[in-house]
Amino acid sequence: MSKKLFVGGLSWGTNEDGLHAAFERFGALEEAKVITDRDTGRSRGFGFVTFANPEDAETAMSEMDGTELDGRTIKVNVAHERNRGGGGGGGYNRGGGGGGGYNRNRW
Repeated sequence: MSKKLFVGGLSWGTNEDGLHAAFERFGALEEAKVITDRDTGRSRGFGFVTFANPEDAETAMSEMDGTELDGRTIKVNVAHERNRGGGGGGGYNRGGGGGGGYNRNRW
C-alpha cells in the first residue's frame, strides 16, 4: 500500500525531476508531482510525493520536514484526500448547507 506526502513551500523553480531527486533517497517513488497553475503553467508552490512503501514515506517526512530545497524551507505532511463530494456549504452565497444553488439574499 502506497503513501502520499504533501510537500509545501516549494520554490517556483522546483520541478518534478527536482522533487523526485530530493525524495528518492528514502525509497521507491511511485510519483513526484508539482502542482501548477492551469492558466500560466507556473508552480503553485506545492506538490505531492507518493512512496511505494509507507515506512519509507514516514522516514522521508520526518527527515525532510523543515529542511531546505532549492533555497526554500519546505513543509512535509501526510497528504489527505480532498473532499470533492456534494453537500452543503461552499460556493456562491448559499448560506449554510445545500440549497438550490441560487443566491438566497437576492430577493
